Formats: sequence, C-alpha cells, structure tokens
Amino acid sequence: MKEIINGLFVFLEGNNKNKPIIFLHGFPYDHTMWKAQLDVLSEKYFCVTYDIRGLGESPVGDGQFTMESFVDELEIIMNELKLEKPILCGLSMGGYIGLRALEKFENKFSAVVLCDTRADADGNEGKLKRAGAIKRINKEGLEPFTKDFISNCYGEHYKQNKKEDFEKRIAKSSAFDPVGVKGSLLAMLGRNDTTDYLNKIKIPALVICGEFDALTPPAVMKTLADKINGAEFVVIKNCGHMSPIENPEEVNKAIVGFLKKL
Repeated sequence: MKEIINGLFVFLEGNNKNKPIIFLHGFPYDHTMWKAQLDVLSEKYFCVTYDIRGLGESPVGDGQFTMESFVDELEIIMNELKLEKPILCGLSMGGYIGLRALEKFENKFSAVVLCDTRADADGNEGKLKRAGAIKRINKEGLEPFTKDFISNCYGEHYKQNKKEDFEKRIAKSSAFDPVGVKGSLLAMLGRNDTTDYLNKIKIPALVICGEFDALTPPAVMKTLADKINGAEFVVIKNCGHMSPIENPEEVNKAIVGFLKKL
C-alpha cells in the first residue's frame, strides 16, 4: 500500500496492528533496497518504508536538504501514521538520519538496527569529496557519478554473481533527479557528529556490517557498536556496503534473531 505524507511516497506492508518497523534507505537508493527484508518481516511486523526526499518517487522540492530536514520528515511520517514506538532500521545515509533522530527523540523508538553506517561527521577530506561529486554531476550529468559510486558500494561477489541486478541498481539510481541526489550530498556534507550520543543510547541496538564494506569497514562499525551499551555486532559475509541486498539471508537472520529478544 502506498501513501503520500508531507509530499513523500510512503510504502506500507503487513498488518498495522503489529509492531512497526520503519526502514531508512541509503544513498543514492530508494525504498526498494529493503525488499528482501520486507518479504520476511512483514509477516509479523508492520513495515514502513519511504523514499527520502529527492530520491526514488519522492519529489525534490527546492533541493536544499539538510540532515535536520530529513529527520523532521521522518518524525512527520511517524506522527501521521501514529506509529507506537517503532523499531528504527537505517543503512548508510539512513543510519545518519536514524542516529540524529535518536539524539533528538530516542523515547519515540523501541530499538534500532544500524547497517553499514557511521556516527562521525565528514572531515575536511570527506566534505571536499562530496563537493567534488556535486561538481562532477553538474559537469558530466548523474550517470557517471552514480556508476562509480554504486560500484564502490558492492563487494566483488555480488558484482560478479548478480551482474544483471547490479546493473539494474545503477540504472535505477541514474534515473533519479540530479537535484535530489545533489541535495542529499549537501545534507550528508553538513550533518552533525553523533558520536558523543552513542554511549547515551538506552534502547536495544543491533549493528550490522558487510565483511568487505569499503565505505564503512567492519573496524569502523565495531568501534561504533562498542560505544553503544549492550549493542550486538554482526559481520555479514561475502558482501560490501549494501549488506541487506548482497546477503539478505544473513541480514534477515541477524535482524530476526535480534527482534526475538526484544
């Protein structure tokens, strides 16, 4: 089922009387990256996904995005759907949104799953890299940037064994509005650092990382997990940054095991 909330395209699966889980996708993807998780979890949970502004089906608006505006829209969706203490699950940029949301209103959530993400803000090198990406998109168009960026997101096992699916991912993201992609880059570039909040998180947490993640390596994710009191840490084999897509069976196993303990 699809709804439009605050102009964003929101997708609902499962019985709304069940415990809700809200999924936040990564950059530059859309809600469909969570399909393998929804196929399993929607049987027992009310699953909510949405396309972050400017990506997927959600409109660009003025393209001037901040991490704060992304968090505000998450809260609007939660309030509109009257989600009672949802479980929050975010990957990469979705994790940035999730961590800032916890910092602002953790009491509205019951648990969190952080996939292939980080709490620290971009340093100077990272900011210049994102600024360079915006410049490249302006000069060359979206497709060359998307192809290179997404190639770095996946491990070799997926790229070699799921070549057709991999190419479809690139094509899908290349069709997004360039203004929306650049707006997301600006939001990530300007986000605040949530590292100091990690040891204040009180809700149960699961931290997941792909074995060959080149963007947020296991060592980085383990450090993040160690700062969250009682957090579980799981490394997913044979995959890179997009673990829910590359090895959905192991990711689902980790999430289901975690949820059973709540």
